[in-house]
Amino acid sequence: MSIFTRYIRRFRHIATGVCFGLITAPPLMADNFTTAGEVRPILTATRSSWVSLRADSAQDVLDFTQIAAWRCGLSAVHYRINGGSEKSLDLEACYESELRPNATKNRAVWLVNEPGGSVDRVDLRLIYDDGREDSIQVNRASIQR
Repeated sequence: MSIFTRYIRRFRHIATGVCFGLITAPPLMADNFTTAGEVRPILTATRSSWVSLRADSAQDVLDFTQIAAWRCGLSAVHYRINGGSEKSLDLEACYESELRPNATKNRAVWLVNEPGGSVDRVDLRLIYDDGREDSIQVNRASIQR
């Protein structure tokens, strides 16, 4: 056996061990996405999807499930329809003792029903658990699905 063949076999053995170690090693640091610092970048990047509108002749349904998926870093969610009075969403609990703390178990909490064709504009204000706020204003055409 040539020296070159021995080096190739040795390299293959080392490379296999290193790759296996990388695949099976636990992550160095896992984020649970339960604090403002963890969820703010995600919510900022997805701000155009915070609310969507499903409409039929009987009702307009505002869907806040995008926010629900990252709610554990929030302390409050406020919304205003057509410039009316500000209302608050009842935030579903954050399941911090579970594997998926942001899982939604009560989808109805994240849906708001309004009379059909009545929603023209939605103002949305998020308050993070560190006290900082973020807000958007969207019109019907930009959120209707």
